[in-house]
Amino acid sequence: MKKDIDFDPVTGVMVAIVPDDTVATTEGQPGWLVYLINDNDFPLENVIVSSNGYGTNAEGEAIRTSTLRHVLPEVQPCAAVPIEPIDPALFHLNNQYWVSYYVDKQVFDKKFIFVPDSIVAENLTPIVLLLGQPGILHN
Repeated sequence: MKKDIDFDPVTGVMVAIVPDDTVATTEGQPGWLVYLINDNDFPLENVIVSSNGYGTNAEGEAIRTSTLRHVLPEVQPCAAVPIEPIDPALFHLNNQYWVSYYVDKQVFDKKFIFVPDSIVAENLTPIVLLLGQPGILHN
């Protein structure tokens, strides 16, 4: 049972959303790419990233995107791995990335939620593991 599993706090693992001109979008705007960042000195094993968006539209109706799941056998230490492109048309929603992984035989689990309208140029900061490329970092 889940209540019987000890979940230690997640440290050194982050999700970043970065502008990327090579990603196409539906409205012809510049695209963005989501990265999983491991800033630890050990690898992450059997990584699962589950992503979805949820919120309301302009009329107040509930919106929920499809859930996408990504499996990475290993994420190397001090590395950034691209997960998926994200369309700017979804930035008005909560964009959630639920990351689970193992270190040795211990499971770790954390949700990273980018709140509505937080993915904007004013929030860009240089991301060291992406060679200083600007992005929105959530840790």
